Amino acid sequence: MKSKIGSIDSKFRYIIVAARRTRQLQAGSKPMVTASSRKFTRIAQEEVSCGLVKFEVTEETKSAAKKRTGKESKEKTH
Repeated sequence: MKSKIGSIDSKFRYIIVAARRTRQLQAGSKPMVTASSRKFTRIAQEEVSCGLVKFEVTEETKSAAKKRTGKESKEKTH
């Protein structure tokens, strides 16, 4: 059974997107949600789960990933 986290199709992609958003928050970006937690990681996870963090999987990334592992594995966050 496949499960989706927000609009993200895999757990791996969810972790990568949330980690990159966490780094943005640590660098001073404003949170897009009012979270009960003050921890950047939890805030980022909530934002990603709500679909507020935009990301794209580029063709260049897809072809590089297929050459390495035969799967799609990277994405670009905004």
